[in-house]
Amino acid sequence: MAIARLARHAKRPYGLCAKMTAVAIMGLCFIFVWSLFSSSSTTSVTTQRESFDDIAEPVPANNGVSNSKTQSKEMEPEKHELSREDHKVKVESDLESKKDEKRINGSASPSVNEHESRVKGKKESSNKKDSPRKLPNGVAKDNNSQEESESEELEMEEEEGEVVDGREEATDGENEGNGDVEGEGVLIETVDHEAAEKVEDQSSGSKSTGKKGKIKGPLFDPKAHYSWRSCSTRSKHNYIPCIDIESGTGRLQSYRHTERSCPRTPPMCLVPLPHQSHGFPVRWPESKLKILYKNVAHPKLDAFIKKNSWLVQSGEYITFPRSQSEFKGGVQHYLESIQEMVPDIEWGKNIRVVLDIGCADSSFGASLLDKDVLTLSLGLKDDLVDLAQVALERGFPAIVSPFATRRLPFPSGVFDAIHCGECGIPWHYHGGKLLLEMNRILRPGGYCILSTTHDNVEEEEAMTTLTASICWNILAHKTDEVNEVGVKIYQKPESNDIYELRRKKIPPLCKENENPDAAWYVPMKSCLDTIPSSIEQHGTDWPEEWPKRLETYPDWMNNKEKLIDDTNHWKAIVEKSYLTGIGIDWSSIRNIMDMKAINGGFAAALSQQKVWVMNVVLVHAPDTLPIIYERGLVGVYHDWCESFGTYPRSYDLLHADHLFSRLKNRCKQPVSIVVEMDRILRPGGWAIIREKVEILYPLEEILKSLHWEIRMTYSQDKEGILCAQKAMWRP
Repeated sequence: MAIARLARHAKRPYGLCAKMTAVAIMGLCFIFVWSLFSSSSTTSVTTQRESFDDIAEPVPANNGVSNSKTQSKEMEPEKHELSREDHKVKVESDLESKKDEKRINGSASPSVNEHESRVKGKKESSNKKDSPRKLPNGVAKDNNSQEESESEELEMEEEEGEVVDGREEATDGENEGNGDVEGEGVLIETVDHEAAEKVEDQSSGSKSTGKKGKIKGPLFDPKAHYSWRSCSTRSKHNYIPCIDIESGTGRLQSYRHTERSCPRTPPMCLVPLPHQSHGFPVRWPESKLKILYKNVAHPKLDAFIKKNSWLVQSGEYITFPRSQSEFKGGVQHYLESIQEMVPDIEWGKNIRVVLDIGCADSSFGASLLDKDVLTLSLGLKDDLVDLAQVALERGFPAIVSPFATRRLPFPSGVFDAIHCGECGIPWHYHGGKLLLEMNRILRPGGYCILSTTHDNVEEEEAMTTLTASICWNILAHKTDEVNEVGVKIYQKPESNDIYELRRKKIPPLCKENENPDAAWYVPMKSCLDTIPSSIEQHGTDWPEEWPKRLETYPDWMNNKEKLIDDTNHWKAIVEKSYLTGIGIDWSSIRNIMDMKAINGGFAAALSQQKVWVMNVVLVHAPDTLPIIYERGLVGVYHDWCESFGTYPRSYDLLHADHLFSRLKNRCKQPVSIVVEMDRILRPGGWAIIREKVEILYPLEEILKSLHWEIRMTYSQDKEGILCAQKAMWRP
């Protein structure tokens, strides 16, 4: 009836006019609404500066969007101040999406400086500007040197999924151990992420013909809704996803295993805080002597403390008396006896980077730190109690990595010395593969220090035969009457000549096409790696003494000028921005991670600060980790599509320079990287993220959903920086 009535009205003379009037009114309403939203979306609060790398005193944005004004470039820096706690600088940026650039399919090069030969792009455009930029503090910096490193890394980001030196992520078959324990529907997201993993021969570096599908659309969906829940695992607040396997039910449930094995789907839950909540860690250097007990509390740790007098529970703290340690007679006596046995060992000079197998009370690394020796403790997670978490809480470098059949995540020939105190590792098992792995990562001419309190004749004979077969020279053997341990110090050969003198060629030399630096999910070899002999190979010469080695570049490093520019680039950023301009209280910062390190420039720039930096080199990026070790710094290989080998709440600051854009077409679920950052960062810890603006905007919303405090955002052109602080919130 209503339709018929409407038809009759339309036939009347004024029906057409009425319809035209209605259409016109609707059109005007649409235009008004469209113009309203268009103006609000295009109007942005913009802040312009002399340099993106210098934000020593960020300019606060106006509250009113409609009344915002562009700040003058000539504005005096002293007129703008930044509160360290509550003041936030938010700059809305142009979010126009970039078209995917054509991917360059090139063969992997064994050169550790491959990325240095790709400096184009932004460098050419920056050459058009001849005048140097003036930093607010009066330091002039040329555009070319300031942006050269960043343009270099941006070009690397376009080569998504490239594999260098045979280092690649685990295949699906290798990651079936954990099942879908934490792959629950804890995240509601509308983006369809597709990334087909490539299967590669990691030991030889050969590529498969399979193609990797690219993620369609943006890395993070700006319209996605996030709903979080706590992880429900047996490990609870100490959950390490790729280390703690959860299988079985009831009393048969186990979560310890001997190999790295990640869940099929990345964990999308948040690791809960300890039952007594997490306390802000004791600041350095006080943390060398005491830490908060509740931050590392564990039933097995209680029993361990009762059995060992060098850990004392005193009220809410665990203390570490200077006069006591795991070594009877004190760790200082232990170190002095080693140096007396081999005077060529000069701690803090020719010996700078040391690997300590197994974590006890970290007194060994703590004492060496006073001698300018950087000791990385390797938590094996196969003991009744693992003290890697205690070491990290004290502010000492440590990672957790099973040590059984796969290579450790280090390149070959990088550690000046390897130490295993009161060592119970059966080095001679399985054809001596474990000792061959130590031989792989030990620098030619480097020292292996083994001490034990157990005298087993059969094991001693097997160890003597094994070390002789790989031509390790025993420099000293002494049983100390004070600490009651037998100490043996071995030295690795410096050339291949001695290998040819062996009567029995067992173990055999590794084949020439086998890459000794390939370490990500690569099984240990039963062969002996040859000593580098070419000037283009790292490890041919012993590095300069510390601290000269930090900025000394040997002949095997290509493009030394680029490395120098990279060092100066990060030094300027750290001094003019990070240390003074983003509100971080650096007295509370000790453990730092560079999530996408290149040449260690960021870590080198912080060398004068009372911090240490874990440099993470991506497994699918050019292999620059040998450069980092050559400079006297530490780092590991890692694939951020998986969880990192450390305890929750390990780091005070995370630094990510274009990490997410690098992983856009690699990780199936990029949001899991943010979840992992939340896991390994301590409450109250900081994250500095440098990225493209189309990634920073949705990333900021994800961090807000995690209740992180966004302390500062800043953008220039299509690049931006975000500084955020993790809160104590848990769902």
